[in-house]
Amino acid sequence: MPAERNFEKDFYERVYEVVDRIPAGYVTTYGAIARYLGTGGSARLVGWTLNRTLSLDGSKPLPCHRVVNRNGELTGKSWFGGDTMEQMLRSEGVTFLECGRINMNRHFWQP
Repeated sequence: MPAERNFEKDFYERVYEVVDRIPAGYVTTYGAIARYLGTGGSARLVGWTLNRTLSLDGSKPLPCHRVVNRNGELTGKSWFGGDTMEQMLRSEGVTFLECGRINMNRHFWQP
């Protein structure tokens, strides 16, 4: 397997491991995951990695709904359809500000 493939597989697996550890009622960001993995400039790659998991077989095996952008916006909501992502977070006790963003001061989880 070429070195690029090994990096991709290793990176994907490490992202999945972090996402799987996000506790219910908390969120983290694409950038926080990237920084935790030592690849601070790769927040978008984290997002693409999560998109990949959601599109593999149509299921949502990881709590990907708990990953948001740095402003607390639900940038991945299109993968869940409608307001599903927001409903899932609210059902876990995540609160939103009037502007529609997550209250990051209260719910941010640092990997």
